[in-house]
Amino acid sequence: MFAEESVNPNSELARKRLWLAQKIEKSLPGSVILDRSPETLKLIQDRYQMARQRANLNIAPADEKQFLATLIDEIVGFGPLEPFLNDPRITEIMVNRANLIYVEKEGKITESGVQFVDDDHIIRTIQKIVKPLGREIGYDAPLVDARLPDGSRVNAVVPPCAIDGPNITIRKFSKTPFGIQDLINFGTLTEDMGKFLQAAVVSKLNVVVAGGTGSGKTTLLNVLSTFIPDGDRIVTIEDAAELSLSQRHVVRLETKKPTRLGDSEVTIRDLVINSLRMRPERIIVGECRGGEALDMLQAMNTGHDGSLTTVHANNPRDTISRLETLVLMAGMDLPLSVVRKQIVSAVDLIVQQARLRDGTRKVTNITEVVRMEGDTVVMQDVFKFEERGQENGKVLGEFVSGGMRPHNEERLKNHGFNLPVSMFIGSGNRNGSSRRKQR
Repeated sequence: MFAEESVNPNSELARKRLWLAQKIEKSLPGSVILDRSPETLKLIQDRYQMARQRANLNIAPADEKQFLATLIDEIVGFGPLEPFLNDPRITEIMVNRANLIYVEKEGKITESGVQFVDDDHIIRTIQKIVKPLGREIGYDAPLVDARLPDGSRVNAVVPPCAIDGPNITIRKFSKTPFGIQDLINFGTLTEDMGKFLQAAVVSKLNVVVAGGTGSGKTTLLNVLSTFIPDGDRIVTIEDAAELSLSQRHVVRLETKKPTRLGDSEVTIRDLVINSLRMRPERIIVGECRGGEALDMLQAMNTGHDGSLTTVHANNPRDTISRLETLVLMAGMDLPLSVVRKQIVSAVDLIVQQARLRDGTRKVTNITEVVRMEGDTVVMQDVFKFEERGQENGKVLGEFVSGGMRPHNEERLKNHGFNLPVSMFIGSGNRNGSSRRKQR
């Protein structure tokens, strides 16, 4: 355990607060829902006054208001993390250990100065996150993926796998899901790129969103899903449900981890296979990271056009290689040439997302998968982001069109999208509206 007193002058007060929170929780009726409703808050305040008097706790009047507010956070929220969860400018929370918490705020990672009381305090917070989802964490199951009520992604690791003590990583999502106009305003892409992606999704092109960790793949996937027409039956498949679709005709599926020895497990691959029996018109897989890639490609090739997924890859060419590796992880003894043909036949569009050095996120490529020539996959950029250096810590660059008509132009027209040629070639390529400087 860390010597918290040496680094946190308020540690004794924090320990009192945690002890009091646990006492109050145990005293509450089992029927009480731990939320911020006026009734629950009034009950907690009453129990606080009673417990404080019985324990003869002395709290300075100047500290009492803040003490009670953080006590309520501990009981109905997630303790020291609650202020970070309520700050819309914070996008990531990283608990390395009890006395070391980092946050990402407006693209910059800094040490927060906030601390947990001890390792048990972190585990208590993790349990509050995972128990409502029917998941467990402990010595026999030290890893867990979960989500917060608002859909934010949570990963937690405890000993024996976590050497320095329990840790938590939270990827926050906006309380109001982003739309395509938000991404345009952020400079993630241009209006022309947004129009093309809308046409691609409505026209049922199969789209793979690729990028590194923290590049914004899931956010972009969620935005693309908003373009799916309301009448289409959508099945979403995720490790921990993060997608927030506005359509009504949606079935959401989530993996199940074994909670005890011998308990069953339901994987992404199991859910993809099962989804094919559910009459889906669109399948959205939060992330392909294993053998489910083969089943996803087969679904795309057998009538489930317009499907969406994400993969970890650094550029469109790497995305093809990554998909090849994932398909081989399915355990099928397939020649690489056959796997590559499956990918080319299934995937229409790769949308590459990146987090640049200055913390901004950009769609760096919108690339069509065109055909096979021998053993080579032929691709062409519809749009791309070209870096032009750096100024005052900001990456400079421009979005440019690829200079060629989209390979799927006829398909887009058949679905009512007559996009102007100038969007892709001619003056739009170098000096027109498809070129936009980013600062």
